[in-house]
Amino acid sequence: MTTLLATIDVELGARTYPILVGSGLIGDVSSVADLPKADACAIVTNDTVAPLYAERLSRTLAGRYAHVHQVVLPDGEAHKDWQTLQRVFDALVAEHCDRRTTIFALGGGVVGDMAGFAAACYMRGVPYVQVPTTLLAQVDSSVGGKTAINHPHGKNMIGTFNQPHRVIADLDTLDSLPRRELIAGLAEVIKYGVMADDAFLDWIEANLPALLARDKPALAHAIDRSCRIKAALVAADEREDGVRAMLNLGHTFGHAIEAGLGYGTWLHGEAVGCGMVMAADLARRLELIDERQAARIERVVAAAGLPTVAPDLGFERWIDLMRGDKKALAGEMRFVLPCGPGEAMLRSVAPAVVAPTLERCSSAAVAV
Repeated sequence: MTTLLATIDVELGARTYPILVGSGLIGDVSSVADLPKADACAIVTNDTVAPLYAERLSRTLAGRYAHVHQVVLPDGEAHKDWQTLQRVFDALVAEHCDRRTTIFALGGGVVGDMAGFAAACYMRGVPYVQVPTTLLAQVDSSVGGKTAINHPHGKNMIGTFNQPHRVIADLDTLDSLPRRELIAGLAEVIKYGVMADDAFLDWIEANLPALLARDKPALAHAIDRSCRIKAALVAADEREDGVRAMLNLGHTFGHAIEAGLGYGTWLHGEAVGCGMVMAADLARRLELIDERQAARIERVVAAAGLPTVAPDLGFERWIDLMRGDKKALAGEMRFVLPCGPGEAMLRSVAPAVVAPTLERCSSAAVAV
């Protein structure tokens, strides 16, 4: 049975698109109604998600498209690279896909980023739809049009802004999500509370047991509120020239963890969760927040089951990676830091100021 629980519009003028949140959406042809007309579509997915949902989505799309192709990629952040992206282009060319072909990104954040990037490039741009199957993708990466692949020296360093025509967030896909992936997704949910909505953070803290138990009403509320916060920021600042940068809370530290350990060693959400604890510690040292708020952020992150202690990458390696972050300017590190309940700011910080946080929050013995 299909239940549409929420429709959230990302307001971008003529490029406005809806985020659909509900159950049974992948199997309902109404979820793909009113998309650009085309003879063919291509589902880009991975070898973990494909056996679970690709045929169901294919049957739905067969009611609208004469030809439904599938492109199955290897799973994991380690494959978010040029070589794997080329496999998407090879498949589209082999199937004679034209510039009206619609791409459906069926999977988590890696699939969504790569399919969106491929859609931006193939024949100089074809339509695409996000069908996120992880909590992290449903609350964050599928919304806003950021698409990219990784570089060995930095996460998401090569990409473009390319807004989807629709986001279809089917809660039923979270039933099959491994617990570690579910917990990783909670990091991005917590982020929204810390940087934009203190009352939402109160709700998250009170409802973590329900979220971890995959309670559908709780998950639906978490996704709805998270998407509404992000949709408003994207509408106000599509290309991240200002307020949208606040969505990167915890990401400067987090991206360094991912690149420093090797992509896929820690999940993105695990690195972001730990990164938020580090950002809170740095903000406390800069007197942007008090000890009580910093401790609260760490408490919520820990209660979700996320790591709160980072691996010891070595001071020079930490600094090198964070200077290469996309928010850095002229080699100067910049961090999104909490600066009050439900508030955040972007601030330049010198290496010597970051050093005590790296010392306190990292340990050579850390593993996930």
